Amino acid sequence: MTAPHTRALSAEWAKLRTSPGTIWLLLGVVALTAGLGTVADAATKCPASACHLDPARTSLIGVDLSQAVVAILAAGVISTEYSTGMIRVTLAAMPGRLGVLAAKAAAVTGVVLVAGAVAVAGSVLAGRLILPGHGLGYPPLSLAGGPVLRAAAGSVLYLALIALLSLGIGTAVRDAAAAMGIVLGLLYLIPIVATTVTDAGWHQHLEQIAPMTAGLAIQATTGLPGLPLSPWAGLGVLAAWAAGALLLGGLLLRLRDA
Repeated sequence: MTAPHTRALSAEWAKLRTSPGTIWLLLGVVALTAGLGTVADAATKCPASACHLDPARTSLIGVDLSQAVVAILAAGVISTEYSTGMIRVTLAAMPGRLGVLAAKAAAVTGVVLVAGAVAVAGSVLAGRLILPGHGLGYPPLSLAGGPVLRAAAGSVLYLALIALLSLGIGTAVRDAAAAMGIVLGLLYLIPIVATTVTDAGWHQHLEQIAPMTAGLAIQATTGLPGLPLSPWAGLGVLAAWAAGALLLGGLLLRLRDA
């Protein structure tokens, strides 16, 4: 990494670390992910003879909500600077605009990966301790098992990709509220629309392109043939959304005035 890039990354890390909301949002990610997973585990009842629940997905259900907190954190990384005018200072100090965006992406992805790993580990531990007593008929969750490890690691990567998607959209629209509306619409509105579509083909296509529905396929450890996409392919769809948002944000960052 060259000296300018190192300085840009150090500057973005310092801004993120000293922002008063960062630690609370990261703690919110951990609390929501592990807390909701624990509640879901405790509420799960299933006859062992006819259980169709996915224990890993049940324990990781908190990601469905904590992703919104990740989106708030990531979109605010750049939109806050636009609202305060601080972006002019940032770009004056670091004229390489794409380098600034890359540094912001690296900084926010790093903290989300750490928080996501802690949150997911807590969710899996809660599932391991709680679910065996609820008659699911499955062995206790263990990260030593391939599907559960894939679901856990994939959930951490999912949160990181949500952060990159939100950062890209925040860079493109420059407004925190607008960015959040777009991100939450992409995540939660498309699956709702899909449920109203009666044509089976279109319903499946919507599930395949929806960033949330496709991305969260990575959590599935049972019933894989019934998924609209395979777990890694689904996460790839979310990665494509994130890459597209970052490319758009980076292009507009270069072309527009600060």
